[in-house]
Amino acid sequence: MMNSPIAFLDVLAACTELRPEIDAAIARVLQSGCYIGGEEVERFETDWAAFCEARQAVGVGNGLDALRLALMALEIGAGDEVIVPSNTFIATWLAVAQVGAVVVPVEPDASTCNLDATRIEAAITSHTRAIMPVHLYGQPADLDPILAIARRHGLRVIEDAAQAHGARYRGGRIGAHGDAVAWSFYPGKNLGAIGDGGAITTDDAQLADRLRKLRNYGSSTRYVHEMAGMNSRLDPIQAAVLSVKLAHLDEWNARRSMIAARYRDGLADSGLALPQVPPWAEPVWHLFVARHPERDALRERLADAGISTLIHYPTPPHRQGAFASMASLSLPISEQLHREVFSLPIGPHLKPDEADRVIEAIGLLLTR
Repeated sequence: MMNSPIAFLDVLAACTELRPEIDAAIARVLQSGCYIGGEEVERFETDWAAFCEARQAVGVGNGLDALRLALMALEIGAGDEVIVPSNTFIATWLAVAQVGAVVVPVEPDASTCNLDATRIEAAITSHTRAIMPVHLYGQPADLDPILAIARRHGLRVIEDAAQAHGARYRGGRIGAHGDAVAWSFYPGKNLGAIGDGGAITTDDAQLADRLRKLRNYGSSTRYVHEMAGMNSRLDPIQAAVLSVKLAHLDEWNARRSMIAARYRDGLADSGLALPQVPPWAEPVWHLFVARHPERDALRERLADAGISTLIHYPTPPHRQGAFASMASLSLPISEQLHREVFSLPIGPHLKPDEADRVIEAIGLLLTR
């Protein structure tokens, strides 16, 4: 009998596992008659803040809006410079561009793929206003040196935590180390909605109040608009579903960690460059990203064996048409990563025997 194909991620399985609870949560919203804001959103915001060890959480429409609203709330805009990783999903860069600020890319540490703090100060100018580290693939960036640099230069720190739900840095949850932390609840995330959703967490009550106004047309009182805001509110159905899933997030992250440990042990001598985890980091393995110089050929052969992989990400932001003016930049570390990285199947519903099949297939292909 042939083995069944191994999907990269089974998004439906999360809803199937919790179907009775999710159905009840959605029905509760429908029966409430409250379809914008309300108790479901407030409950999730309170619980998400507590989970993230933050004092405040503000639900918004999606992860990109979370980044953009954080910049707006900190009054970062035209002419300001924001230091971002050169190696990231393009949303990090787009948020900066969309508020009129200038993207200043800094190369990653090749061993972790995260922003290299030792390169930041060389990129700071008199126009720099903020640093935006990304906790890429679910692994925390090294925040202490980044925060120390920000304090020395009077800069804001906005964390892009779109892939890091539940991750810990030096024992503390990602959620309030910087001035603001932006989250995405895209369905494929560790904590995923059944549509789009996002949030910002912070310890700054005044910043949270400003964010609540900005997400709601710049208003806290109906038809009174104190600032030029936007419409980006977390939907109560999504909030209700997220509340259900939040209760299972630690368990699901533990399942991901077991798969990652299986990969790291089973592929240690395979010839792949595997993720490196610093001793101060507790990743949540949103992605398991390996590297190989013949990545594309290897992925094709894995696909032939029924194993789905993805590339996060095939083209670096400075090579995208959206940032054509930056195409001439030399960012060799990021460019090499984008040529070599590929992501193995991982998720809370991937079975251990499926992970073993991935390990076996890679071992066979790389020893031929």
